[in-house]
Amino acid sequence: MGVEPGASRGLEQLRRTARLLVGDGRGILVADESPAAMTVRLEKAGVPSTPRNRRAFRELLVTTPDLNEGISGVILCDETFRQRASDGRTFPRLVGDLGMVPGVAIAAGLRTLAGTAGEAITEGMDSVGPRLAQYTALGARFAKWRTVFQVGAGRPTMLALRANAHSTARFAAASQAAGVVPVVEPKVLVDGANSHSECAEATLKVLRHTFRALGDAGVDAGAVVLRPTMVVSGVYTRRSCSPAVVARRCIRTLVAAVPHDLAGVAFMSGGLPPAVAATNLAAMQGVDAPWPRTFAFGGALVISPLLAWLGEPARVALGQAVLSVGVERTVRGLAPARPAGRPFA
Repeated sequence: MGVEPGASRGLEQLRRTARLLVGDGRGILVADESPAAMTVRLEKAGVPSTPRNRRAFRELLVTTPDLNEGISGVILCDETFRQRASDGRTFPRLVGDLGMVPGVAIAAGLRTLAGTAGEAITEGMDSVGPRLAQYTALGARFAKWRTVFQVGAGRPTMLALRANAHSTARFAAASQAAGVVPVVEPKVLVDGANSHSECAEATLKVLRHTFRALGDAGVDAGAVVLRPTMVVSGVYTRRSCSPAVVARRCIRTLVAAVPHDLAGVAFMSGGLPPAVAATNLAAMQGVDAPWPRTFAFGGALVISPLLAWLGEPARVALGQAVLSVGVERTVRGLAPARPAGRPFA
């Protein structure tokens, strides 16, 4: 049976959007903290967490002058996605008008997976279809789904691997059916004492299970963006590796598990200091791989602008200048992959 012409055109559009997110030497800005998570971040900076302040900070980020020279797409949370900026435009419309692709985080949080010793499963799968329809109507062109895996002491278990891979595949299939590019985020936690090798082994297992499930669900890899953690030692491990070692281990691990026709890989910073994450990413550009590698940074890019802004309208320009510097520094590391003639403004 042949593919319907309309379905074929829709799939090609998804592939173009996915390539746009990762393939022209730009990266993704992740500003999708839930109101609860954003409250913690704002209050640490001494800024009251009100819907107005949360909206104002996200508006500061996306309206940074010439941001689209280094940022291809912006991921927002449900609250921001439904808000309007100060000029009356919805945030998806604002992001699109500024030359970037609007995206949304769709997972509904984590809960303990029954039958495990504290491992997590992502919630929200039962309502993914209706929510995708809502977000598409609001202007979403891509959506992110996060799963979380612990490392060490026999973890991740087979139950956690299979359950989370299954939910990821269902999400990705539903996204592509809704005309939305799925961004798959299997987050391997490195907040313990795991070694570099343990992280690599866990990441390999997670990715193999994830992409096996995606294939079984009929998900087109050419219209999928992977947002993985970097393969690094845990924060409580004394031994650290050079950027060159991290880059080789990351790419070797991914090549062993990820389809070669994947649209691309956009690494999260994973809690690493911004300069370290950017340096690791730059080192990856010198390692051969079948797909483009870029960034999808959250905290590594947005915390410094928040601390520069501090909720004061008179400091918006300062916060935007800080964000510009952070994006420029990160994008500079992608130089080998950037087309000629596209300097960051």
